[in-house]
Amino acid sequence: MRQGKPVKERGIHAPRLKGAQLVGLGHYAPQRIVPSAEIETAFGLEAGWIESRTGIANRRYAAKGETLSDMAAAAAEQALSAAEAKGVSRDEIGMTILATSTPDHLLPPSAPLLAHKLGLSRSGGIDMAGACAGFLYALTFADGFVRQHNKACLIVAANLLSRRINPDERDSAILFADAAGAMVLTPCEDSCKGVLSVDLTSDGSNYDLIKIPAGGSAQPFQPGMAVSETLMTIADGRAVFSHAVQTMAETASETLKACDLEIGEIDHWVPHQANKRIFGKVQQVLGLDDRQLLSSIANFGNSSAATIPFTLSHEVAQGRDLTDGDLLLFSAVGAGLTGGAVIMAI
Repeated sequence: MRQGKPVKERGIHAPRLKGAQLVGLGHYAPQRIVPSAEIETAFGLEAGWIESRTGIANRRYAAKGETLSDMAAAAAEQALSAAEAKGVSRDEIGMTILATSTPDHLLPPSAPLLAHKLGLSRSGGIDMAGACAGFLYALTFADGFVRQHNKACLIVAANLLSRRINPDERDSAILFADAAGAMVLTPCEDSCKGVLSVDLTSDGSNYDLIKIPAGGSAQPFQPGMAVSETLMTIADGRAVFSHAVQTMAETASETLKACDLEIGEIDHWVPHQANKRIFGKVQQVLGLDDRQLLSSIANFGNSSAATIPFTLSHEVAQGRDLTDGDLLLFSAVGAGLTGGAVIMAI
């Protein structure tokens, strides 16, 4: 490689790092409400069994013909409208990130279609398949993009899991739901706004704990393939519980340590709404008060990556107060196993 001039000597302008300010939130859940009693009847379970073990009384399922990109667009419209009310136009969105495990198609990615539906003519678009932790990865990527490139970013996390539930497998059928959550970040002069600390992790040794067996290059679709091969399966629910609690607690502790923060200084904790017993145990381990917890699992179930931005937006819409300078802690674990924690200042 030939020796060239240093960038500074070539007169090239590089944008300085800024902060990433949250300027818009949005959420969407389909209209169809599926009570736990309906699923209990299908599996022959006693009344109240599902809610006592998961915290889920109801969940939402998409309507026939409703797509993942439809749900994502509905949540994104709310977030974009909120951003526009604060002076951030759609033309300023430089990137659209869609965190999902259930895109409209395996190919092409759904983010470009989402950006098109929203009229984001100047935005890039990319899907991120991080399972239940996908929002954390998308937020981390988005924060760096906003700071480094001085452009706004739309993050949408959405999943349509009702079409991936195996009706013969109780462990997944009782949990999963459909929803979308969205967030708009824009550059700001305060470098302390946005993501302050991140601890992301993965554990490929437990790759097969939660999966959809068929559809990838390892097991392509084939004529005569059993439908169950295309649906979600949880191999060991107890192992998932154990890994989720440990990972969420450890990564949260690492993010706090990196910022020299105590757990009591966190204003709002939004865990992935996997199962109330999981995040209840994490809450106990970390020493979080009930006042810090934001939860939507009782009436909306587990929509994988969507649960964190959905819960945050839904709670704000219900009157939860977000104040300038508040610290948010996000925690999640998902298939893969992917996981982590993020501390964000608003």
